[in-house]
Amino acid sequence: MNQVKKRKQAVAVIFGGCSSEYEISLQSASSVLSHMNHEKYQVIPIGITRDGRWLRYDGAVEKLMDDTWYQDGACRPVFLSPDRSHGNLVELTEKGLTYAHIDAAFPVLHGKNGEDGTIQGLIELAGVRLIGCGTLASALCMDKDRAHLLVKEAGIKAPTAVSLSGSIPDMATLQELLQELTYPLFVKPVRAGSSYGISKIYEQEELKGAVDKALQYDNALIIEENIDGFEVGCAVMDDGFGGLLVGRVDEIQLTCGFFDYRKKYTEVDSKIHMPARIDRETEARIQETAKIIYKTLGCSGFARIDMFLTPTGEIVFNEVNTIPGFTSHSRFPKMMAGVGISFSKILEILIDGTAQGEPS
Repeated sequence: MNQVKKRKQAVAVIFGGCSSEYEISLQSASSVLSHMNHEKYQVIPIGITRDGRWLRYDGAVEKLMDDTWYQDGACRPVFLSPDRSHGNLVELTEKGLTYAHIDAAFPVLHGKNGEDGTIQGLIELAGVRLIGCGTLASALCMDKDRAHLLVKEAGIKAPTAVSLSGSIPDMATLQELLQELTYPLFVKPVRAGSSYGISKIYEQEELKGAVDKALQYDNALIIEENIDGFEVGCAVMDDGFGGLLVGRVDEIQLTCGFFDYRKKYTEVDSKIHMPARIDRETEARIQETAKIIYKTLGCSGFARIDMFLTPTGEIVFNEVNTIPGFTSHSRFPKMMAGVGISFSKILEILIDGTAQGEPS
């Protein structure tokens, strides 16, 4: 008797994007595409150029690393359609439009226009299963101010801060608003990733330059008190059966300044310890706190929860990365490897776990 061959799940991996973190997305997507099980899944790479063109890419993964992928003759214009009557992936060809079905979409995009709920909304409208946090959770986690407010309601401490949006007051008025805060302060865009636009300032004279820098990335900013201690992170992901998996906790050791873009991606003046140099009881507290934050902000799929650990052992919330770096040397895969879950297994759990639900 002839056996019916099971159709592979069609999984779109979306990378690039109109974001200051475009290059990091290419690195993450390269690792994801290299570690996916192509025997099990029909992998459909979709790249978004810096200027916003959507292209289906069937060329070599290596061309992502030098950003020449979009010059390849294998690229074809595509877009996701919210009209579910034909097929959710529409390709533009010389003969007209062709339609294909996608089972799941994995946005490997960082920062604005990728991690902030915009593309998640498009994927959900198209009726495609989304791998990762949904529209609301993505938008909330990208907004540092609102995320802090919700997490504090759940009983977890966050830095004392002042948030500003719309019309930013003059420096004299701003300094009055900050009278209750103690220097040093962090001045941050409310919605930006990879530490873009963030400054650590030690006196009032530095305030204007820091505000101007933050406003280059967003029209809202948040000014926070410094937290004594060091930063720790915890990888959290759905197990596909209604529960959560947590990785080992890591620790960022700094010799100066703060964990800015340069330190994150070169480890100059910084070192990441995985696992963190803490006792297991403290690690367990951080893991449980990470799960509470994950649930409070409505996360799904996966996320990396960043916190501070003070000298007295207090845990303070920092932020959530709903699409953390996904290279083989990134923090999220390393934390999951610490509990025996390989990079390929992470992807399998995410894809197959997502497949258990139905599109909205």
